[in-house]
Amino acid sequence: MTKIGELPEVVSREEWMAARKELLAKEKELTRARDELNAERRRLPMVRVDRPYEFDGPDGKVSLLDLFDGRPQLVMHHFMFAPDWDEGCPSCSSAADGIGRLRQLHVRNTTLVAVSRAPYAKLAAYRDRMGWTFPWYSSYGTAFNYDFHATLDDRIMPVLLHFRDEGELAEAGTPWTGGPWTEDMNGEEVPGISAFLRVGDEVFHTYSTYGRGIEEFHNGYHYLDLTALGRQEAWEEPKGRAEPLGLQVGGPNMRVPDQYDL
Repeated sequence: MTKIGELPEVVSREEWMAARKELLAKEKELTRARDELNAERRRLPMVRVDRPYEFDGPDGKVSLLDLFDGRPQLVMHHFMFAPDWDEGCPSCSSAADGIGRLRQLHVRNTTLVAVSRAPYAKLAAYRDRMGWTFPWYSSYGTAFNYDFHATLDDRIMPVLLHFRDEGELAEAGTPWTGGPWTEDMNGEEVPGISAFLRVGDEVFHTYSTYGRGIEEFHNGYHYLDLTALGRQEAWEEPKGRAEPLGLQVGGPNMRVPDQYDL
């Protein structure tokens, strides 16, 4: 049973409506700011992808162009699943558990896939175990993950973690330790989302995001943020409203989806 601290004040419907309209004005400001930000994102320049990447899927080898499945846009989850792991990352699995039918993307000329470094047989078995249906491809044995900074190893590609190189990380610190990048971190997997555009037979990289840039795709946050108890994480205000569940990304109680006792 979730422990609940001080609850919102109980007021009349009229008082609630007045408070709701105050908040609505701020929500509208945020909506307009988000629209402006999304427009800036669409204006980002793009980079031609010239490297001939190959992926393994249910029908064998495919190219990056093939992943579009004939549509002009491609959104890709960089799903953390290293070749020697027996199951996928719990936080990436949390995001994947929220991926439903893709027809609303498809009718908007967009394909969604996941890509991981583990061999395809492992991905297919794990997807079947979880009951997922989205397309999932393996980049095993290729440079793809390193080129798009979803696997970090300075012996293969200069490190770029959340768009910070090793020099910047020495000042800002890594998310895990707060310190600089160190040799023992080589091989670190990073979750992210990238977007690509197809123009004829040419593929362009238009966007990537990592860290909190992908949090709306985790743990039902976009629903939880509408509730009185929120995400039930320790950092949230008002303090003490709800007992922290430890289910945040990297939290001690986060599990792969079929390991929760519900």
